[in-house]
Amino acid sequence: MNAEIISVGTELLMGQIVNSDAAFIAKELTGLGIDSYFQTVVGDNPGKIKEVIQIAESRSDLLIFTGGLGPTRDDLTKQTVADYLGEELVMDDAGLAHIQQWFERSGRSMTKNNELQALVFKSGTVFPNPIGQALGTYTEKDGKGYLLLPGPPRELEQMFRQFVKPFLSSKYEDHQVISSKTLRFFGIGESTLTTKLDEMIRNQTNPTIAPYAGKYEVTLRLTANAATEEICGKLLDEKKAEILAIVGGYHYGDGDESSLAEVVGKKLLEGKTSISAAESLTGGLFQAELVKVPGISEVFAGGIVSYQEGAKQRVLGVPEHILEAYGMVSPECAVAMAERARELFDTQLAISFTGVAGPDQMEGKPAGTVWIALSQKDGPTAVQGFRFSRNRLGNREQAVMQGFDMIRQYLIEVGSKE
Repeated sequence: MNAEIISVGTELLMGQIVNSDAAFIAKELTGLGIDSYFQTVVGDNPGKIKEVIQIAESRSDLLIFTGGLGPTRDDLTKQTVADYLGEELVMDDAGLAHIQQWFERSGRSMTKNNELQALVFKSGTVFPNPIGQALGTYTEKDGKGYLLLPGPPRELEQMFRQFVKPFLSSKYEDHQVISSKTLRFFGIGESTLTTKLDEMIRNQTNPTIAPYAGKYEVTLRLTANAATEEICGKLLDEKKAEILAIVGGYHYGDGDESSLAEVVGKKLLEGKTSISAAESLTGGLFQAELVKVPGISEVFAGGIVSYQEGAKQRVLGVPEHILEAYGMVSPECAVAMAERARELFDTQLAISFTGVAGPDQMEGKPAGTVWIALSQKDGPTAVQGFRFSRNRLGNREQAVMQGFDMIRQYLIEVGSKE
């Protein structure tokens, strides 16, 4: 079984909206073990839609249409597919009653064209729309399946999860399960990562390994297929262990939604490790990312953004002789900033950022020069220097990521000693 996603809408072709429907459906199909090799976007034109159907039928078993089920003149998907298949459309009484009740509740008069949203294939299956009006519908002809879904993402996603997914799962119950796991890495480039895993990637079978370069990080998506979720999970765990045995030092977490800041924040909470911050070039960006983590107030005491030299002296308390002898863009200044922040907020850890965001140089140092220090209550202060080559925002963002990674590595080291 393989499916093709056909997104209908001239607004998609013009780039006026992002095609999030196709991404959602593709991910759901993967979980159902249904292959999807093609995605097509076509405008609101009956002739073009029929051309796309003809091509899709030649290479796919299940054609999934999104969009074009509404009441306006350019909502042509249902009528066009029915005409192409020679199938009759009929009014679904329950769907029509739902639409009428919606208009009554909203205090609006219902125009005749809204009834079009309750039309479904006479010989097909109907999928209710709990939060919208246009019904979903499915029919089969000559061994092919035709599934029509509404375009608004909220409506499509709820309809798919609640009604379509169980339908497809039952209909194609003999398919294999496909499951994926995403591994996230920081501090290593995509080319280096794939070089270290070259033999494993070249000889991949099941699970497969797909590297992706993200923003300041790299991810590996592992995908396994098997008869059950349990077998898939075992295959993925085994492959993950093999990978981490080679590049585990750069691995910070799993999942599509996790971020380095979230992972570090949760580790701070788990260990009840208090932290504070002193920021210069990052301008509070580190603290803004950290406070996105729910419950972080339990361990994050606060921070200081001291951008100018005077603020570093008067507010943060960086000694004048350090600024005069070494300048603001120096490891000595970074260490003093971190240590002063830890003392002021009385925390176990404190991190500092100082440097040149760009685009111009400062104190004779080129843009992208960054120093990050991590002060600990019962140990020496660590300091690292970096030279980034991005734009002003990119240098600041990468500095923050490096800072979170310094904290992550420190927490791992401390945990290994306990």
